[in-house]
Amino acid sequence: MTDVYTPADLPEKIQHYIDGEFVDSTDGDTFEVLNPVTNETYVRAAAGKKADIERAVAAAKRAFEEGPWPRMLPRERSRVLHRIADIVESRDARLAELESFDSGLPITQALGQARRAAENFRFFADLIVAQADDAFKVPGKQMNYVNRKPIGVAGLITPWNTPFMLESWKLGPALATGNTVVLKPAEFTPLSASLWAGIFEEAGLPKGVFNLVNGLGEDAGDALVKHPDVPLISFTGESSTGQLIFRNAAPFLKGLSMELGGKSPAVVFADADLDVAIDACIFGVFSLNGERCTAGSRILVERSIYDEFVERYAAQATRIRVGYPHDPDTEVGALVHPEHYAKVMSYVEIGRDEARLVAGGGRPDGFETGNFVVPTVFADVSPDARIFQEEIFGPVVAITPFDTEEEALALANNTAYGLAAYVWTNDLRRGHNFAGAVEAGMVWLNSNNVRDLRTPFGGVKASGLGHEGGYRSIDFYTDQQSVHITLGAPHNPTFGKQQDHGATDLDDPDPR
Repeated sequence: MTDVYTPADLPEKIQHYIDGEFVDSTDGDTFEVLNPVTNETYVRAAAGKKADIERAVAAAKRAFEEGPWPRMLPRERSRVLHRIADIVESRDARLAELESFDSGLPITQALGQARRAAENFRFFADLIVAQADDAFKVPGKQMNYVNRKPIGVAGLITPWNTPFMLESWKLGPALATGNTVVLKPAEFTPLSASLWAGIFEEAGLPKGVFNLVNGLGEDAGDALVKHPDVPLISFTGESSTGQLIFRNAAPFLKGLSMELGGKSPAVVFADADLDVAIDACIFGVFSLNGERCTAGSRILVERSIYDEFVERYAAQATRIRVGYPHDPDTEVGALVHPEHYAKVMSYVEIGRDEARLVAGGGRPDGFETGNFVVPTVFADVSPDARIFQEEIFGPVVAITPFDTEEEALALANNTAYGLAAYVWTNDLRRGHNFAGAVEAGMVWLNSNNVRDLRTPFGGVKASGLGHEGGYRSIDFYTDQQSVHITLGAPHNPTFGKQQDHGATDLDDPDPR
């Protein structure tokens, strides 16, 4: 295949990074990492097990208990995080090149994710300096204030879609608040994660604060979740895996933050700007190869504009450029792995039996190998169809008509998920009321997926547990300790002290 692109200077192998050193697995085991364009192995990565997690957690615990990082002033940690952001920004082209090669993301979209990773570190570097703690006074009697303290070793388990950016989304606040970390990246896409070690060393992060263990979820991820010295787990991934983590973490009463699956609705009312809504609904499901948790993969359209919407949407979807990830003209690249490709294609076949296929439905011409799927559009999808109810996580969309606002809301809420929702209408009252009633952790009203890092990110129902972003991340990664100080006479009821009249202070209607 002449068009296959391979970046220069790829590593000969991918290792763990524990206590400031690159190391192999204790048992020497490795796993294959595939090029999504060819599905051929291009490198082997160390396959971490329980013993490797134990080494990493021990290093992180030692750095937390004995090292300088948790005891540094917020401003000092902030300077290190800003240096990290500077380094990431200066290497965005290389990061995007490796991310695109490893994950199949189009190079232009991978470049945007690399820059977002830098912004995540810069945001939390600023936030930790601006952090203000609560204080409450009862004049002349009492003062109360809150101490925020880092908790310890944070276990970070990240997905294979936009891996570098999503790793930064967890690493930034975990490190900013003074914790130490063990990162377990997704086994499909370990390449860009291996770059963090060099970036952190160059920025001056102390030894042992950051540790990385590659491996399968059932081995390395499971061991991290069950480790008694890891009080925090932040996980992004499938809802079924989140349920397993919840069960395994329960005996240890760990803090959990889990951003899970989605089947987000995009609701288009007849009074919407149709050109803008179609563009947004195309981008919202086909960008990032459709492998995005907040994809608007169920489009609900008011019946009076339904036929026009479906016709125009399908026509535009067929014009989306599917190509090699390294090509700057590519809009949809290769899915990450043959296992995931098989899953997505199985849903395409299910959809053929459940609904009307109006665009796509197979492999693009000229791409006989690799994990390529043309943007696929199904219309007239029933709400009980599997392609309406289940997360596909690929370039596949289901379009369903509705007649009334009440029906639209019922359809929008008619899945187990509740991560995001998109509403397109020029009726301001309806837009706000619908946003408030839809079961979703995040709603975009006449807007595409624009992120403000100050706002909470997370879902409801099967889409997650807890929220991160802004001060919600600071809350998750810190203990909040209340300190109470008496400013006046102590308010102490007296027990066990006999009074002259034989009574106690409890008999006093106003004991002071």
